[in-house]
Amino acid sequence: MANEPKLQVQEKKELAAKGEKTVPARYYVPATDIYETEEALTVVMEVPGVEREAIDVNIENDVLKVEARIDFAKYEGLEPLYTEYNVGHFSRAFTLSNKIDQQRIGANVEDGVLTLTLPKAKEAQPRRIEIK
Repeated sequence: MANEPKLQVQEKKELAAKGEKTVPARYYVPATDIYETEEALTVVMEVPGVEREAIDVNIENDVLKVEARIDFAKYEGLEPLYTEYNVGHFSRAFTLSNKIDQQRIGANVEDGVLTLTLPKAKEAQPRRIEIK
């Protein structure tokens, strides 16, 4: 217990856009964890303050794109005394391999956490070979 790492505040990383955005707002890279099981990859992404209707998950040319937009109306008129992070939209993209079954990708959001399930294609899943 003496060697437990201490929790530390992580700075939000602002997205370095490759192109111009039509929405005049900051975009941030959401903190993300990826887990692998025999059946799928699970992507867990933090998108605090974003409503379910304001999240877009798209696949185009084997790239999975996630964009989550904040409703700035919630923050109008607020004068913060102290802030540790800026408010802004979230954006992240992942290149998918051919080992992911793109037709069966699922998404769920709860309490500001977006969970994507990327099932592996049948040929990418481990299987047991019967010995005769």
